[in-house]
Formats: sequence, C-alpha cells, structure tokens
Amino acid sequence: MRFPCRETVELLRREYPVGTRVELLRMDDPQAPPIGTKGTVRGVDDSGSIMVAWDGGGSLNVLFGVDECRVIKEGE
Repeated sequence: MRFPCRETVELLRREYPVGTRVELLRMDDPQAPPIGTKGTVRGVDDSGSIMVAWDGGGSLNVLFGVDECRVIKEGE
C-alpha cells in the first residue's frame, strides 16, 4: 500500500471533516459493510484512511487508494 503525502492527508481532512456523512462505494475487505452503507466520519488518520462509524455498528476504515466512499449531500 502506498501512503499519501502530508498535503494529500490534509486535503482529505478538509474534504471529510469529523461528522461528515458518507456512503460506502467500494471496500476490499471480507468484513466490509454492504455497498451503500452509510456512516459518520470520525476523522482521517495520518495514513489517509477515513475513520467511519458505520450505521450498522461497524467501524472499518476506508483505506486511502484501496476503498472508496462519497460525501452524502444534505437532503440525500
């Protein structure tokens, strides 16, 4: 796995601030919640992983460069 530079991590932190609602689009993990699961961002760690509290109770991170989620816009 390739780690992002500091600038990329800061960009991710601005794009996914604590409390942001997200939807899972892709996760390469056998324990992953189903695609389409929604959750709340708890932060972005130094490796660029988005830490999410999933609505179903799980807390697997969205790994930078491997997994994918999207910000849920208000009203969605």
